[in-house]
Amino acid sequence: MLGETVSDQWHTKMALFSKHYHSPGTAPGTLVSRPGSALPVSMTLIDYTSTSVEEHQLDSPEQCRPFLERDSRTWIQVNGEVKPELLRNLGSIFNLHDLALEDVINAGQRPKVELYDDQVFVIANLPIYDGENLELVQISLFIGVNYLICLCPLPADPFEPVRKRMRQTSNRRFATRGIDYLFYAMLDLVVDAGFPVLEQFGDELERLEEELLERPDRRTLACIHRLKRELLLLRRVLWPQREVINTLMRGEDELINTDTLVYFRDCHDHSVQIIELLESFRDMATSMLDIYLSSISQRTNDVMRVLTIIATIFIPLTFIVGVYGMNFHNPDSPWAMPELGWHYGYPMVWGLMIGITLALVWFFKRRQWM
Repeated sequence: MLGETVSDQWHTKMALFSKHYHSPGTAPGTLVSRPGSALPVSMTLIDYTSTSVEEHQLDSPEQCRPFLERDSRTWIQVNGEVKPELLRNLGSIFNLHDLALEDVINAGQRPKVELYDDQVFVIANLPIYDGENLELVQISLFIGVNYLICLCPLPADPFEPVRKRMRQTSNRRFATRGIDYLFYAMLDLVVDAGFPVLEQFGDELERLEEELLERPDRRTLACIHRLKRELLLLRRVLWPQREVINTLMRGEDELINTDTLVYFRDCHDHSVQIIELLESFRDMATSMLDIYLSSISQRTNDVMRVLTIIATIFIPLTFIVGVYGMNFHNPDSPWAMPELGWHYGYPMVWGLMIGITLALVWFFKRRQWM
């Protein structure tokens, strides 16, 4: 049963590395629906200025056009599995690059940033961990002069905290700054999502460490391998994500204002902290595997030591009963085991064997072998 459980866990983790891609030779910019059941799509538009914030639920991308003509900033949030038709409509309205749209619909993309003439396209990965399964959600962001488009495959909006801050009248940063500050706030949320995930990994590592010191078993080994695999998967995403922030922090694009770069530097610091913490956890998981192997080896040595002591005690006893088991009993010969005729011969042999046993036990304890 344990073998089936471990096998199921490995099969589940292999699904984390799945990636939807086109067949070799497909023309660049081709949009194909993802296989499987698609989640329903919801579109939310937030249009804000220095004095007001408007929120609207959209039924189609065409409803975005009137807001683009305003002197305001527009945030379009798309949640769920987007269809190629929806992406084409968004691309037509906002003049999005075909290759960027292809990266949106192809899940499992590496975090990256693409700088176009009047747009910035960013792919980031939002880590989600429920204590058993690690999920990396691809977040696609398009940033223009006065708009930001975010596409998230989750049914629920993970950027609700940003929306709450935007609604607060006391928070003037969104009102007084450009769309690049909203872009920073969303990217900062994606980066900071790594802290609670690593905190859960840390709690699990502490639990496994206590279990290793008490009595590890095969389930402990399976948990260590699962943690190492998930930490490796997380590292594969967080390293390029740090490079994305580093590229944005250099201010090579005019859409990122100079006064916003200081916030990206803070976001970069958080990314570095997360990676350092991640590397520490990976080292701990590797050392735990060594501790597990050492513990199993020590347990085997303890068992072998006990068995060796028992065998050593029985060696002289076996010799004694073997000698007297030969039954050389000849009344006419004084050398034919005279002890067999003694009145107290049997209890004397038992006393001798008990004495040898006690002497050996005393000797082993004195040498601290048991």
